[in-house]
Amino acid sequence: MNGNRTFTMIKPSALAAGHSGEILAMIEKAGFRLVAMKLVRLSKYQAGLFYAEHSSKGFYGDLTSFMSSGPIIAAILEKDNAVTEFRQLIGATDPSKADPGTVRKLYGKSITENAVHGSDADSSAEREGNFFFSQLERV
Repeated sequence: MNGNRTFTMIKPSALAAGHSGEILAMIEKAGFRLVAMKLVRLSKYQAGLFYAEHSSKGFYGDLTSFMSSGPIIAAILEKDNAVTEFRQLIGATDPSKADPGTVRKLYGKSITENAVHGSDADSSAEREGNFFFSQLERV
């Protein structure tokens, strides 16, 4: 993704609470361009595949159950220095520790239900984007 693309998911609890439009508006206002976006519902198996790197961690079962509990919005975003810029926009994983005005501070409920996922590296962004989107689906 050459440092100018990242991947995000708006998580089930944020969609259920009606915050997807506000979150997408924050993303666009921060200068990100939507390259691909879709609404999907992951099965527990698919959530497990996506979060496979965490399979040995204690939170894995709860995470995959939560991520398969309702629809999510998956998106590939574009902006210079996308991964770093997006992680600043969304804030710390724990919403109680996130900076004021960040997505997670505004819309997160807990570490698991923290409103959005954001890739942590260019390599993760590429892998995660490829999990949801084929080359043909990208602008």
